[in-house]
Amino acid sequence: MTLRRRDLLGCAAGSALVSALGCKSGGITELAPPVPPARFKIGGCDWSLKQEGKPEAFAVAKAAGLEGVEVSLGKGQDHLLMSDPARREKILAAARETGLAVTSTCLEIYHRDGLKSHPDAPKWTLEAIEATRALGSKVILLPFFGKWATEKREEQQAVAERLKPLAEAAAKAGVILGLENTISAEDNAWIIDRVGSPSVQVYYDVGNSFPKFDVYKEIEWLGGKRTCAIHLKDRTPLLGKGKIDFPRFLEAVVKSGYAGWLMLETGVEGTVEETFAANARYVRELVRA
Repeated sequence: MTLRRRDLLGCAAGSALVSALGCKSGGITELAPPVPPARFKIGGCDWSLKQEGKPEAFAVAKAAGLEGVEVSLGKGQDHLLMSDPARREKILAAARETGLAVTSTCLEIYHRDGLKSHPDAPKWTLEAIEATRALGSKVILLPFFGKWATEKREEQQAVAERLKPLAEAAAKAGVILGLENTISAEDNAWIIDRVGSPSVQVYYDVGNSFPKFDVYKEIEWLGGKRTCAIHLKDRTPLLGKGKIDFPRFLEAVVKSGYAGWLMLETGVEGTVEETFAANARYVRELVRA
């Protein structure tokens, strides 16, 4: 076997490193250098896996070769469904059984009671923070769509003000509040700057932003420190078959410095397992290239 020059230099750096790399006096062994941890992991959203809020989502994700599942927190009248410890335990049991991670959670009740002005939204957010912490996850997707969208600056200001105390609670729990919306990266950064906390970041969805914005420039400009997760989707179920240039986009993701979960939120062509397995293979090939 022929080692690369940097491997040979590593063998000469010191006796401890020489031993670790398998270099011995009198020759070089066949031991390969340690493999670095993967920069990206690929998961799926439970609603896209057709198992919204259900522990069965993990078995489907496992069959598709994914590494984790984004879990819906559920709507309710008095409490979020996932605020129930028994319901959370079923999710955690499914995660343990499959060996998959709870990558993040989704506060989908925002579609009904948005943070922009609904009086119950802060309460739901605090419940979501606790449920997410209990599930062992770090990111909550906060959606801002339809009548709860934040296209105007005064709406963005209102959201920023309501996020400030919630960001403090999130920081104490070790959780990040991820903004998913249809506004520009610059406007998202404006909200983040107003809040002034690393516990509020952007959950970037390339399908939501394309073609309204230049997604290839946006994600690189936004940067890894302001991006907590990324949704991958297009108008077609199979990535690479639509109008988004995913090789270019994922190259920009790498350049941005982001490292973390790439979450599939696609439609289905054939079976769920077939579609997600094909998309996962496609993305892995691109990020390893």
